[in-house]
Amino acid sequence: MRAAIIGYGGVGRALVQLLNDKKDYLNKEGFQIQVNYIIGRNGGVYNSEGIELKDFMEFGAGERDITKYPQGGNKEISFQKMLQNRDADVVIELTPTNIKTGEPGMTHIRRSLECGINVVTANKGPILLEYKELKAIAIKNKVQLGIGCTTGGALPSINAGIMDLAGSRILSIEGVLNGTVNFIINEIENTGTTYIEALNKAQLLGIAETDPALDVEGWDTAAKLIILTNVLMNEEKSLKDVSIEGITKITPEEVKNCLNKGYKYKLVGRAVKENGKTQMTVNLEKLDPAHPLYGVSGRNKAVRYVSDTLGDLTIIGGASGVIPAAASVLRDLININRGYKFSE
Repeated sequence: MRAAIIGYGGVGRALVQLLNDKKDYLNKEGFQIQVNYIIGRNGGVYNSEGIELKDFMEFGAGERDITKYPQGGNKEISFQKMLQNRDADVVIELTPTNIKTGEPGMTHIRRSLECGINVVTANKGPILLEYKELKAIAIKNKVQLGIGCTTGGALPSINAGIMDLAGSRILSIEGVLNGTVNFIINEIENTGTTYIEALNKAQLLGIAETDPALDVEGWDTAAKLIILTNVLMNEEKSLKDVSIEGITKITPEEVKNCLNKGYKYKLVGRAVKENGKTQMTVNLEKLDPAHPLYGVSGRNKAVRYVSDTLGDLTIIGGASGVIPAAASVLRDLININRGYKFSE
């Protein structure tokens, strides 16, 4: 499998590291991947015979400008150049998420699929905005669109919903879908600190972004919930269809009172189908110990599906971070290589 990595931030670097570290293991499992392109904002690296990942990583330890890499680095290397060369079997789209326009990832994904190239992405924006269109393009061109990383990173929420609930009708989805938020709430629970202090700690540890608004205001949870709902419940929902509440107003006193009554706060994304309509919310909720999502701790996430014939399915785990996210991308790559059909 010849790959082009588009976007070389934290997840891109983690993926290169994983591919290098697991090379022997993957070869034994029958999965061989050759990275021909690594493309950043201002150019990239190209080698038609495959980039030597170990050497590239050693170079990158001391130099962030990948266009200076002596074995193929060039400011002229671009996504368009990759399409023209037609020597990639899969595009791994890892550019930053934009939930308003989906760009530049939207163009990367759409054009790749139109050119008959498989796509695996960690980018929520395009999938949030145009999943059905992109899936239709993939089907038309007989290629695969892997999106497992878009709804919880390492948490196998998409795959479980598609495969393990096949043949049933999903009646509701509820999830603790943002590890950063869950960490902040746990920090307040465990130490009695304020929201701002817990957020600052999360930022110092690299768990929260410098601008944490997407996480703490509930937008990230809403985006993931919409993707799950559209993919698994065959809807066409958007952000305007979701009532969204974040955690920015939470206080140590509220958290303490909640714990004293035997409950725990969780930011829960929920989609429920009733009377033919699907209602969607993102709310800070008090969960009792009997609730399947009560025990989701730290940076872990969880999703619970309720179906008509297969009952309840709850998946917990999938810690946040660039390595788990990269591992989720790798999971989709391996499944495509095995012949699994995400788009058909």
